[in-house]
Amino acid sequence: MKTFRKIKIKIGATILVLTFFLLPVVKLDQPSSTVVFDHRGILLGATVAADGQWRFPGAAKLPTKFTQALLCYEDRRFYLHSGFDLVSLCRAMRDNLRAKHIVSGGSTITMQVVRLARHGQRRTIIEKMIEMVLAIRLEWAIPKRQILAVYAANAPFGGNVVGLEAAAWRYFGRPSEELSWAESAMLAVLPNSPALIHPGRNRLALETKRNRLLRRLYQIDKIDSLTYALATAEPLPGKPLPLPMTAPHLVQRIFLEQHGQGGRIITTLDATLQKRCSSVLNRRMKGLLANSIGNAAALVLDLSNGAALVYLGNVTNDDPQHHPQVDIITSPRSTGSLLKPFLYAGMLESGEILPTTLVPDIPTQMGSFAPKNYNRGYEGAVPAFRALARSLNVPAVRMLHLYGVDRFYDLLLSIGLTTLFRPAKEYGLSLILGGAEGTLWDLTAAYAYLARCAVYRSAYIAPHILQEDDPKKGQDSHLQEGKTQLSLE
Repeated sequence: MKTFRKIKIKIGATILVLTFFLLPVVKLDQPSSTVVFDHRGILLGATVAADGQWRFPGAAKLPTKFTQALLCYEDRRFYLHSGFDLVSLCRAMRDNLRAKHIVSGGSTITMQVVRLARHGQRRTIIEKMIEMVLAIRLEWAIPKRQILAVYAANAPFGGNVVGLEAAAWRYFGRPSEELSWAESAMLAVLPNSPALIHPGRNRLALETKRNRLLRRLYQIDKIDSLTYALATAEPLPGKPLPLPMTAPHLVQRIFLEQHGQGGRIITTLDATLQKRCSSVLNRRMKGLLANSIGNAAALVLDLSNGAALVYLGNVTNDDPQHHPQVDIITSPRSTGSLLKPFLYAGMLESGEILPTTLVPDIPTQMGSFAPKNYNRGYEGAVPAFRALARSLNVPAVRMLHLYGVDRFYDLLLSIGLTTLFRPAKEYGLSLILGGAEGTLWDLTAAYAYLARCAVYRSAYIAPHILQEDDPKKGQDSHLQEGKTQLSLE
């Protein structure tokens, strides 16, 4: 009989252990903001997550100040327990009985992660027991360091601010690793009562909690007396700060191209150069507005690899009639005379002209098409290089007629123009005078290719804005290296 009882106990224990390990590990699968950085990690801008929250992707490593403040405030025995802390639970029970209402839950950080994953179930004894079991299961599944990171990335920090990184930027305007002890302490206590952050609502209570935590950090020798005195003298932040929007059109482009999936995006941009170019462009717009020009954009590419260094989709303009939210870089516009250098380069490459070849600049009629120069005059016979330098229309049309519209159309496709939606014959000779549309993105890459042929003698490289994107080298082009260099001389 005793043997049978032992067998039953062993079977029961085995079933209990198997059941424990078969329990699902809680997961926090929340949508993330799209957060865009330059190549050095400087924040360029961000969007809210799909659920309307500012929720930045969690950092790979939590800042030391915040980690120490958090553990001191929320879970001092975090590295000693296996998911729940019996001492904290007993103390919470004592405090609640004395107060005759719930003043403390006694939850560990791991249990709080479980509660966040279970979307705020009602606080009952049964729910607390479930949290304890799932917390133990979570501790068996992932390391303590990761549990802290999950908590920091998903804890509520007031309003629609979720996670440490979003809170650091919204309340202090800088990344979490640059926060002071006072700022780190404030963020450590805030998830416990996120409503305290609102101006005018119990701000004194928030400051008292922060200073109490700072005093505790001083008592356990995490900070010295001077740091403690300076930290307690720091004021609380005011209303939430706007996030940097150094490259708003790029942020929106990435958001749309990634279908709002969110995440941490490292780009090839240079934030310093971006700001300098923005300042120049906005100053220049003051003169352009006098000529009824309300939009402008700037794109700077690294000649060696096609990486975008500056992406200014439009100027800063409060006048809605100019639609400043429109990204001019990706918006097709008439190419005007911008395609003429490629025709000249193509004809140089094929040996059909030399820079000094005389090209007719005379009244011309080709069917119903009669091109005119900008000044309505003619120069007779003009060297090809001068016709290009002066952007004469008539010589360009006559040269396109000689070169062939189909050949030129194929050449444009080979250097990255993606907006030629009609067949070549529908464009006809007007292709060289703005009859087609192009984007600043494609045209800048094409001109970079001309310069690259002269400097690096390399093939066409598609432009890119993400650091992980390798340049698409070696694409076939109808322009070859040596003779294209001749066209630039």
